[in-house]
Amino acid sequence: MARTASPRSSARRRTPRKTAGRTSAPRRPRPTAAERRARQARARRIRIALITAVSTVSAITLVLVIGVALLLGSAVRAFDDERTWDISDDTLTLPPAAAYDTEQLANAAIIMRAGRDLLLPPRDQAIAVMTAMGESSLRNIDYGDWETNGVTNPDGSPTSSIGLFQQQDWWGTREQRLDPYTAATLFYQRMIKIPAAEREALAPTEVAHRTQINADPDHYTRYWPAAVRIVEDLSGTDTGLAPNPDR
Repeated sequence: MARTASPRSSARRRTPRKTAGRTSAPRRPRPTAAERRARQARARRIRIALITAVSTVSAITLVLVIGVALLLGSAVRAFDDERTWDISDDTLTLPPAAAYDTEQLANAAIIMRAGRDLLLPPRDQAIAVMTAMGESSLRNIDYGDWETNGVTNPDGSPTSSIGLFQQQDWWGTREQRLDPYTAATLFYQRMIKIPAAEREALAPTEVAHRTQINADPDHYTRYWPAAVRIVEDLSGTDTGLAPNPDR
């Protein structure tokens, strides 16, 4: 006789197997629409606060940078004003050694500024001023000794001298030689090829002669005292270079 399954056993339900030590966490209820809107509003407020904070810090930083730049600019202008780099009829003191006018002294100031920008000492600046005095009387002229005296180069070609330092073509372009600051810089760049210790030991006129490669090494000697006076008057300092012309 065949056995039939008991109704009790067929009705038995299977229960899920329990894992030792683990319990299922209760599900969190889904946020309501009002809660979602509140969270979005909080996120927006946080973003706005962060953007505002970053903008404020940037603005403060910009103000500080501009303030420092203005202070530095004022200090530089004050430094220059004390030394009369800005040449004008009201601030200009003519050296008694030579009656140079405002235009000439303005060119001397430019020569000095070019030397200062290259961190060269007053003696080197005075040598450059002396050289321009001997070459052009501190006037930025667009002609040279070929036009005035028919001077030629050793190979017989006409000289092409122009500007404060009467520099020929091989010094630079016409525009460079007629720009006082650039012409002075070209002079200094060639002059400092003579080592500093050697320049100091040489007479100023010899330094100028080696730089300019002119015919007479003593040509600039008579301009040295006036050049020193100009440098001292325009810088407002005692260089200690006068009155010995060979110093």
